[in-house]
Amino acid sequence: MHRLVPGLLAAALAVGAAACAPVDGIPSSAADSNDQLAQLTVAESGAMRGYSRARFPHWRKAGENCDVRDKVLERDGTNVRLKGCDVVGGVWVSRYDSKRLTAPGDVDIDHIVPLANAWRSGADKWDDDKRSDFANDLTRPQLIAVSASSNRSKGDQDPAQWKPPNQASWCQYAQDWIAVKAYWRLTVTIGEKAALTDMLERCRWTSSSPSTSPPAPAG
Repeated sequence: MHRLVPGLLAAALAVGAAACAPVDGIPSSAADSNDQLAQLTVAESGAMRGYSRARFPHWRKAGENCDVRDKVLERDGTNVRLKGCDVVGGVWVSRYDSKRLTAPGDVDIDHIVPLANAWRSGADKWDDDKRSDFANDLTRPQLIAVSASSNRSKGDQDPAQWKPPNQASWCQYAQDWIAVKAYWRLTVTIGEKAALTDMLERCRWTSSSPSTSPPAPAG
């Protein structure tokens, strides 16, 4: 058996810890998400006074004749066709409801944490430049191509009020929501935190064998 001297052992442990650590606030496991969720500040939902979507300027330019919306369409689609950098065709499968979409105009770019929800959980205190950074964030899992109908159904609701119809997406949805709120230091309500905790339970079943059925949702 090979034995590590104390200095090498410490270095090996440090490397292992770094490999498991979230990158850019993005969790690598449900355990990371639970840790992030535990660290979020719980607070009552704030007021909507002063809110408008114009306070979150989007979509930013992202190259000649294209913007952040085009970038998300290109990233999330398959067989994507471009005209310059404009997306003119492709196939998108909406994670929220499993709908297959073949026209860019039928696809909405959803903010995982809605702009109005962000306003109520701390973004009202930001300046418009920071709000624009949030609304155009391509680094965190904040932007996703989904069906227009699911996006409109969701509106500005949090996970205590709305969950994707496709229950198989609940694990990823909860992890994404938590990652965004953790990075941007936004608060959660008591009900929101409870719903996210329940949704993270789906991560256990997502990684289990196909023959294992997840428990039925409560209620």
